[in-house]
Amino acid sequence: MNDTEFLALTEKVLDTIESQADDWAATHDIDIEATRNGNVLTLVFDDEIHIVVNSQAAMQEIWVAARSGGFHYRFEGQHWHDTRGGPNLDDALSQICSDAAGVPIVVKVDV
Repeated sequence: MNDTEFLALTEKVLDTIESQADDWAATHDIDIEATRNGNVLTLVFDDEIHIVVNSQAAMQEIWVAARSGGFHYRFEGQHWHDTRGGPNLDDALSQICSDAAGVPIVVKVDV
């Protein structure tokens, strides 16, 4: 994948997560703020729990920073795979956001 394709793909991923966050606030009646600054999306739950999702074009990865740690994902096939063998981006973000919200959250980002 070239840089242009990667940037288009990650733009779609960040847009998708941001849109879902708006839905979670309404559907689950939770306090969440999604803020986008370029290739960085910050999700803030209850004014204190921050989750940062950003694209790293040089590495062609998506990085996630949360209380539980930092994670790197690379697109392979149709999914964003953890570079260290952990869960895919969908599953990891679902767990991280569920923990932050205190209710089950399902995140879908794969194309």
